[in-house]
Amino acid sequence: MSLELTRDEILEKLLNAYAGFFDIEKADPQEAPLAARCHFHVRSAKYVLLKKAELWSANSNEHVYIFSVPKLTEEIYRACEKTAYDQGMALIEPKSGHMYTYITAVFICETCTPEAKKLLKSCRLYKSFHFSLHGWMDFHTVLIARDEEKFLTNRSGKSNAKLMKNIFMKKKKEKRSV
Repeated sequence: MSLELTRDEILEKLLNAYAGFFDIEKADPQEAPLAARCHFHVRSAKYVLLKKAELWSANSNEHVYIFSVPKLTEEIYRACEKTAYDQGMALIEPKSGHMYTYITAVFICETCTPEAKKLLKSCRLYKSFHFSLHGWMDFHTVLIARDEEKFLTNRSGKSNAKLMKNIFMKKKKEKRSV
């Protein structure tokens, strides 16, 4: 499966896929290896006759941090994970109505060391707010390595692997049918 796209092309394709639903903010070059932030917010509520008579409401969020490096090492992974976690946690307002927030770190690289892969796959960051009465946070990781056969994720990020397959494998299927 190895991708024939460059890291910049992978980033652009990923941002185009997220653009339909997420607010996208490209990072400053000084923030490297952070390439972009994507934010998604949705509020659901149930009313009785009027909006003033609200029965319940739930806010759900996802904050995606996309990092681009030539080679993902253990040190770079730890620094990027901390950046995504710290910036994502700063955006969470755990209060009545907050249901969940996903913080997702996406790594785009040429190659990845075995130590970094192990850290990425074993990442388990989870936090409940006020015994989950004010929601929870779950941390997802995704690795898009050009030399890999599949998209690696942590246990929480399995749905992201499916999303990446849909984004990047669709083009190959279209080429074959032409």
